Amino acid sequence: MCIPRRDSMSVKVGNLIIGGNQPISVQSMTKTDTRDVPATVYQIKQLEDAGCSIVRVAVPDISAAKCLGQIRSQINIPLVADIHFDYRLAIEAIHQGVDKLRLNPGNIKDTEKVSLICYEAKKFNIPIRIGVNSGSVDRKRFHEITPQALVDSAMEHIRLLEECDFTDIIVSLKASNIPLTIESYKLMSGMVTYPFHIGITEAGPIRTGSIRSGVGIGILLSMGLGDTVRVSLTADPVEEVYAAYEILQSLNLRRHGVQLVSCPTCGRTEVDLQKIVYSLEDKLRIIKKPLCVAVMGCVVNGPGEASEADIGVACGKGVGLLFKKGMPLYKVPQERIVDVLMEEIEKM
Repeated sequence: MCIPRRDSMSVKVGNLIIGGNQPISVQSMTKTDTRDVPATVYQIKQLEDAGCSIVRVAVPDISAAKCLGQIRSQINIPLVADIHFDYRLAIEAIHQGVDKLRLNPGNIKDTEKVSLICYEAKKFNIPIRIGVNSGSVDRKRFHEITPQALVDSAMEHIRLLEECDFTDIIVSLKASNIPLTIESYKLMSGMVTYPFHIGITEAGPIRTGSIRSGVGIGILLSMGLGDTVRVSLTADPVEEVYAAYEILQSLNLRRHGVQLVSCPTCGRTEVDLQKIVYSLEDKLRIIKKPLCVAVMGCVVNGPGEASEADIGVACGKGVGLLFKKGMPLYKVPQERIVDVLMEEIEKM
């Protein structure tokens, strides 16, 4: 089943195109001090290896802004500067060679300053994401955070950019409240054709944050809303990338690396399936082939239940029956299951 996507404009971000009919991209944000160039570059390289398409860094001051050129020269994916409060940081970031700006309309909204940013951004073909969140809504105008308040805040800033004849725009409307976020994007989708950056902000630690992000992002994607995705976790940013691809793969919107499926186990299970699955999951992260791998705890039902998997194993007492596309191949002892699966996967 193919989920129809909302029609959106295409916006070029470095060597990446967001929106239009392009694949939904995955992005993340570094957790390092941007002024620590080696640490920041190292973390971005880890994100690249995980499949991250675009990365954002915090720019808290001018010294951080002046490090952006060094970072950009050492990485292979588009670099986004996260700008708050000071318009001069945006201009310096552009001159340093970043590929995109993220502006918070809650703290950079002076018409003259926005105009200066737009002038430089247009000159260097740098797109701008208008990044609205519940904290950037003007509380003097809006007494409570509603979908309309988030959308109105975004539209006000969009008009500022459009008045400068600037239309290389990406929009995000994030909140930690999932229904609020969903309704905001639904409302916005009928008003503009700019690409949507989607996510649930302040989602939490890896377990709860992944679940909350999966719910919110998954609902938006199932409605055809979303051109680029960021899962926000209080965790290693590499985990954000893995979680984002799992969400996309679950909806058949992207195939990236291995999708691992496993049964929940029951009284018929006669091996330590959790140990096998966790060990295999860790090893599979380096595999870039778009495969589905199944690990099942029962020889009776395993191959049939996982017949759509490219390869897998159904476990019995101390052994595993290897199978491909539901067809049995041969048995392997329990302690060899992970190694044999990896060997077979490498051959595929």
